[in-house]
Amino acid sequence: MPRFHCAVPLSAGTVLALPAGAARHVQVLRLQPGAQITLFDGSGGEYTATVQGMGRSEVTVQVGAHDAVEREAVHGVQLAMGMPANERMDWLVEKATELGVAAIQPLMTAHGVLRLSGERAARKVAHWQAIAIASCEQCGRNRVPPVLPVRTLADWLAALPEGEPGERRSVLSFAPGAQTPASVAAGPLPCRFTVLSGPEGGLSATEEADALRRGFAPLTLGARVLRAETAAIAALLALAG
Repeated sequence: MPRFHCAVPLSAGTVLALPAGAARHVQVLRLQPGAQITLFDGSGGEYTATVQGMGRSEVTVQVGAHDAVEREAVHGVQLAMGMPANERMDWLVEKATELGVAAIQPLMTAHGVLRLSGERAARKVAHWQAIAIASCEQCGRNRVPPVLPVRTLADWLAALPEGEPGERRSVLSFAPGAQTPASVAAGPLPCRFTVLSGPEGGLSATEEADALRRGFAPLTLGARVLRAETAAIAALLALAG
């Protein structure tokens, strides 16, 4: 059954006009009145719905029963990412959403190529958020992970609150003595992880030292040097559960 995100609150029994994006997808699929679809608004669970009417640009549906099903990862992982260039960030947002990421924080770092600010940064974040929504529609998630506003790594680290109970912070690193995901999993698992990963050139020595001072523990994925987007996805796979 086709699934669509609906960026308005849903409730069983209501009749509503779908937002423009969802309506366009219904029309592209050539669905007709009486067709069944699934809607989710991001607050949890999903609704069955029936197409009631098709206009030139408007689609009305009647919202049916709510199903409280959840398909979230066992552990919430916020991925703080030194943005890779070109389409690699698009790919990372898509795959991280499929794998259950709780939130994505795009960061500008010393070795990063991508530099964003102002309106251009806002457009990029909106573009990545749309990718996350589409990924949720495809993979069955009913909670859309937020893509947070672009920040510099220094500003983001400075604004972090003190570590809270049930949270663990890690930075991907080749530092001697860095923990492996297996060693992290062997101990008491927290409810939430924050994982900091660098761009193509990695984090600078100063940036990594700043992260360690802010309570991040070094985390290694092994001896091989992975691409920036591959390393972030590998860490997410290992920690989200």
